Amino acid sequence: MIIVFFMLTLGIDDAGRGPLIGPMILAGVLLDKNGETFLKKYSVKDSKMLEHPTRVKLSKIINESALTHHVVKSYPEEIDEAVDGGMNLNTLEAMKCAEIINAINSGKYKKEKIKVIVDCPSVNIAAWRNKLLEFVDSGENLQVVCEHKADANHLSVSAASIVAKVVREEEVALLKKKYGDIGSGYPSDPYTKKFLVEHGNSLRDSGIFRKSWATWKEVFPDKKQKTLDGF
Repeated sequence: MIIVFFMLTLGIDDAGRGPLIGPMILAGVLLDKNGETFLKKYSVKDSKMLEHPTRVKLSKIINESALTHHVVKSYPEEIDEAVDGGMNLNTLEAMKCAEIINAINSGKYKKEKIKVIVDCPSVNIAAWRNKLLEFVDSGENLQVVCEHKADANHLSVSAASIVAKVVREEEVALLKKKYGDIGSGYPSDPYTKKFLVEHGNSLRDSGIFRKSWATWKEVFPDKKQKTLDGF
């Protein structure tokens, strides 16, 4: 039996998958053993277990200590095209994960053995992994592992979750500066729902809302579709 030792680990995670407002962010963080050992000293863990000021501080440390990192953003228009256009959010996320893998694996590290660990967004891990691999340009040097709760179980994915969450919060801060109190952007947030009801119609073409979300459609039903349904 041949045992392959993967020197490098690329962790990938998302932030902002469920919000009504703003982009979905995916981040990839590439670490070697020294980087992982270094980050363990700072108690890097799943971003959901950290306060935001701590995430901001750790994000800077992660970006400085990682071999490299890559962030991709998917804005509401692209998300709506996927959800309403017959693809779906899981496939879009597979494409974005592959974008990260391809960006990192096409540079100076393409000859290195890399273990890719992704926090899987789908209930069907095997099917989603196969979909992800469809978009990966070259995988001869890769071992791709998809898991649930990878952000809690693997340091590289925890690091990616922190970077993604900080970038997502930066995007939300920019929207708040421009549009006022949008809340967290999540449909369950009463401030977000209030902002939607009061400003959704006037800002429907601003590009900040995911109009494929049920929350949007409940407040602003498609009149054409409603007419067809009632025919």
